[in-house]
Amino acid sequence: MPELPEVEITARRLDETLRGEVITSVMAPGINALKTFDPPLHALEGQPITAIRRRGKEFILDVGDDLSVLIHLMSAGRLQLYDKRASMRDRTSRLLVRFDGDRELRLREFGTKQAAWVKVLRREELEAEETLATMGPESWPDPPEDLRDVLKGNRPLYTVLRDQRVIAGIGRSWVDEILWTAKLSPFKRASDLSEDDAVALRAAIVEVLTRAMDHYEEVVHLPIPDKLPLPLLVHRHEGEPCPRCGTTLEAVHFEDYVMSYCPQEQTDGKVLKDRRLSKLLK
Repeated sequence: MPELPEVEITARRLDETLRGEVITSVMAPGINALKTFDPPLHALEGQPITAIRRRGKEFILDVGDDLSVLIHLMSAGRLQLYDKRASMRDRTSRLLVRFDGDRELRLREFGTKQAAWVKVLRREELEAEETLATMGPESWPDPPEDLRDVLKGNRPLYTVLRDQRVIAGIGRSWVDEILWTAKLSPFKRASDLSEDDAVALRAAIVEVLTRAMDHYEEVVHLPIPDKLPLPLLVHRHEGEPCPRCGTTLEAVHFEDYVMSYCPQEQTDGKVLKDRRLSKLLK
């Protein structure tokens, strides 16, 4: 799933290019993706894009004076600008926002789940939309000073940092990088964080996400590639030496994702159980 850095750089590049452009037509070939009917989709036509921005992992397209389009990519969606309009045979298309000169902002989704969604909302109703109303504070560029209180609870850091209702924008890729940078175990309980741990964790969030954004500012330009060049040091680097201490990086494999860490610096030398093996032994 695209996370905060990937959504942020995409929003920046699209905003730079499309702000002020008038929407000539809009279609939703993936009818299941459109989750609202009032205002109708065609209410966007003839109106200019006034901003393209991000909240957590979601896109917000401000259109005209009083409409906004909320877009959630879920795990397999991509929002990209094309110079040529999509073929009606393109089964990946979920939303097509068209401009003069055949340019088209296209929400595409790969795979079979079709979970990406779009909502057309009145601007005044945007903050009350359920996803935004229940979203936690932004993790970047200024995470909460009282991070230990924000993360309170007995869940592991790996879980709570990915909970968008607690803190917004972090997912599986970047949580590995953040916890490695902070030298904290992914299974350390949020309630067990010391004051020093919380300070280190907040600093790591800022450092890691800022480094990612600095990298993307240099290398990501239109057209946005399907897969961005994630500058990851730990995530999915199982079996390679830790960039700091040289210890072999380990991983815990779950059903559909993997969690990577350094046992020397994060888990006091302990190699955590692989959840795939644990399930087989039950």
